[in-house]
Amino acid sequence: MYRNTNKKIVHLILIITTIFIIVFIVGMFLLKYQVEGETNMPFKLTKISIVQSVEGNEVEDTEDMWNFNVNENNDIYIYIEKNAGYGKTEIIDSVKIDNIKFIKNSDKGESKIYKPTTDEKRMFINSQENEITEITYSGELESNIKEQKISNQGGIVAFRYSINNLSQYISNSNNEIDHSKLLQLTNIKEEDIQATISFNITITLTTKRQYQAEVSINIPAKEVIEKGTNGIEITDFNDVIFKRIEN
Repeated sequence: MYRNTNKKIVHLILIITTIFIIVFIVGMFLLKYQVEGETNMPFKLTKISIVQSVEGNEVEDTEDMWNFNVNENNDIYIYIEKNAGYGKTEIIDSVKIDNIKFIKNSDKGESKIYKPTTDEKRMFINSQENEITEITYSGELESNIKEQKISNQGGIVAFRYSINNLSQYISNSNNEIDHSKLLQLTNIKEEDIQATISFNITITLTTKRQYQAEVSINIPAKEVIEKGTNGIEITDFNDVIFKRIEN
């Protein structure tokens, strides 16, 4: 009887030890996934380009020679490419940008998000009909940013973050106005423009698998104040972690 009891104890210890090892391995796997996310996705984020510009909108019904409301625009282009090392062919069904948030150091102006316009000459227009809180690009044979279409094998999605009515320029001088200098002329400082904008990007495949990550971008100010335009490229995405969304 004593020997049988010892065998049962040893057997119980082995079971408990095995369960502990399994739980530990699963826990380590989940922890690693939380830290690293998907390490071999069919599509990957390769670049974000930000095109900054200054825009002066003329105020109507005024007696002043020059009267402009000044906007600062940030056109954000997100590049998604096929992962050559994935090994299988997948097809993009859609790419969605949502949960868009912005943190500013200043309360000057009105922060807005816009979709591309259908206007032939311009990519974005700051109008109420183009204002959005989220945007979805459908996977198609060919990309068309204005129609919110992305190639189902990778392409570009875009939206605009603007600070409208950031300042106002009024003058009765006969001199022509250099719109690129409007921020300087209205004494806008770097802290009036600097912001952090974050959003979720969700890539959905035709197999219904979904991959989602949060992206955060710092919006600079110095160059666009001095020059009226600025171009930024971001290629380091070590802090961007894509994870599978369970359907």
